[in-house]
Amino acid sequence: MRKYFGTDGVRGIAGEELTAEFAFALGKAGATVLMNRTSGRMPLFIIGKDTRVSCDMLETALVSGILSVGGNVFKVGVLPTPAVAYLSRVYGADAGIVISASHNPYEYNGIKFFNKDGYKLDDEIEASIEKVLTKKSYDANVVGAVIGRITHIEEEAFDRYSKFLQESLDINISDMKIALDCSNGAAFQIAPHVYRALGAEVSVIGANPNGININDGVGSTHPETLCNFVKQVGADIGLAYDGDSDRLIAVDETGEIINGDRIMYICAQMLKEEGTLAHNTLTATVMSNLGLRLALEEADILMQTADVGDRYVLELMQQTGSVLGGEQSGHIIFLDKNTTGDGVYASLQLIRAIKKSGKKASELKNKVKIYPQVLVNAKVKTKNKHKYEEDREIWGKIIDLEKEMEGRGRVLIRPSGTEPLVRVMLEGEDEEKLGAMATELATLIEKKLNA
Repeated sequence: MRKYFGTDGVRGIAGEELTAEFAFALGKAGATVLMNRTSGRMPLFIIGKDTRVSCDMLETALVSGILSVGGNVFKVGVLPTPAVAYLSRVYGADAGIVISASHNPYEYNGIKFFNKDGYKLDDEIEASIEKVLTKKSYDANVVGAVIGRITHIEEEAFDRYSKFLQESLDINISDMKIALDCSNGAAFQIAPHVYRALGAEVSVIGANPNGININDGVGSTHPETLCNFVKQVGADIGLAYDGDSDRLIAVDETGEIINGDRIMYICAQMLKEEGTLAHNTLTATVMSNLGLRLALEEADILMQTADVGDRYVLELMQQTGSVLGGEQSGHIIFLDKNTTGDGVYASLQLIRAIKKSGKKASELKNKVKIYPQVLVNAKVKTKNKHKYEEDREIWGKIIDLEKEMEGRGRVLIRPSGTEPLVRVMLEGEDEEKLGAMATELATLIEKKLNA
C-alpha cells in the first residue's frame, strides 16, 4: 500500500497534507533516487506548474530540496502538464515534475513526476522515493560548487511548446471563430497564443487567474459556461481545458457539448481516412458510452477497452501499439506525438478533423449517439467487494438484464477502489427502465454480499 503516491502523483490540500516541509523532503528524496540511477551525475529536473496560489510555495520548497543534494533544475513556469512531459524529452532531463491538482479546486495541489521519456514514473521508482522519504535516508547535503543550480527557461520553453503545437496543424484556420475556456489554469497563455498565431479569430474566457479561481465555474468540468459563451460570440467551436490542460471538452456551434467519447470518434475517423490509425484501433475505457462502440463498429474501427484512468489507457496503448486513446472526461492521448493527455494538442486535431471533413462540428458530433448511463452504488462489506464475481445468482441476473436489452445496452460492475461499494452501471435506451434495473441489481448485490 502506497503511503504518498496515488495513481497520479502526490495529492492533498496545500498547507495541510501537502506542506512546504513535505515538498522539500520530496525534492531531496526524488533527487537522491535519481542520483543513484545516474551513477552520481547531477540529475536534471524540468519543473512546471499551474496557477494555484500554493504553487509558488511548493515549487520553492521542492526545488530547494533538489538543489540541496546536488540536483539541477530548469524552471519552465506556468505551462500545461503535457508541456512538461514534452519538454523533459526535448531538454534531455532525467525527470519532469508538474505542480498541479488538475481539475480539483484551488485548495488542493499535487506533485507529479515524469521520467526522462515523458511517461509517469515506474512503480518501482515511486516505491524507492517513498522508501527514502519514510526512512529520511536522503543523500547528505552538498557544499560548494556541487550545490544544484536553477536555470530559468520560461520564455524558451513556452516558445518550444508553442512551436510543437502550431506545427501539428497543417491547414488554414484563419476563417474560423474559436471560443476558448482556459479554466484560469495552465493553458491561459499558451492556448490563446497558439490559436491567434495560427490566424483564428479567438474569444477567451477563464484566462484571468488570480490563484484561487482555477476551475471555479469554468473549464472542462464546467462546460455549461462555454456553451453559453459559444452562442454569445457566435463561435464555430468552443474548446475547454482543465486546470493543468491535460483534458479537453468541446462545444459545437449550437452550444452543445462534445465529450471525450465524441472527440475520440471524430479524430479516429480522420486518422483512419489518412491511414495513420495504427491497427485500425481506438483505445477507450470500460466507461466509454455504448454509442461510441456502435459508431465505431459502423465506421469499421476496432475499439479496445482499458480500466478507468488515463494511466491504464496509456498502458494498454503501449502494449498494443495504439496511437489514439482516451476517456469520456476528455483525456485524449495521441501517443505518436506526446506521452500524456494534451488538451491543446487534442483541440488542434479536433479542429483539423472538422476542417478536413467540410462539415460543422454538430454534424460530426451527432454521428455518436450518447446512450443514457445510470449508476447505483451497492453498499457491501469491504472484504466482500469482489465476491460478486463468484456468485452465480448475481451473474445470472446480469445475464438476464443484458438479454432484456437485446444488444442495445450493457451492465458494468466495478468495485470501488477506496470505499465499501460495488458500483452498478447500466447503459441503454430507456433511462427510467435502466434506473429500475440498476436498483434491482444493486439490491441483490447488497443482499448477497452482506449476508
